Amino acid sequence: QVQLVESGGGLVQAGGSLRLSCAASGSIVGINTMDWYRQAHGKQREFVATITNGGGTMYASSVKGRFAISRDNAKNTVYLQMNSLKPEDTATYYCHTYRTLPSGMRWGNDDYWGQGTQVTVSS
Repeated sequence: QVQLVESGGGLVQAGGSLRLSCAASGSIVGINTMDWYRQAHGKQREFVATITNGGGTMYASSVKGRFAISRDNAKNTVYLQMNSLKPEDTATYYCHTYRTLPSGMRWGNDDYWGQGTQVTVSS
C-alpha cells in the first residue's frame, strides 16, 4: 500500500502563487509517475500535471506556462508550483500515483489518491 499526503493549499488572491506538496510513504518501490488532478465544486476531476521518475513532465493546457511540477525522489515528494493563479483554478487538488512492474505494466489494480488539499483563488 502507498499513502499520499498533500499539503500547501489555502486562500490566495488572483495573480498570487501557492506551492502544493505530496509526500508518498509505505510500499513505494515501483512508483514511476506522480500526478496532480483537481476537482472544482460540481465538476468532474481533471488532470493537471504529471512527472515521471526521470523528470519528464506534461501539463493540461489550462495550466501550461503557469504551473510547474517537480519531484524530489530522495524525499518521495512531488510538488506543484502554481503561479498567476486565477479564480477558475479554485478546486480541491489531489495527488495520484500507482506502482509498475519492471516491465512497465501497472501492478495489479494499483491506484492511489491523496485526501486532497483545497485551493481557493479570490478575484
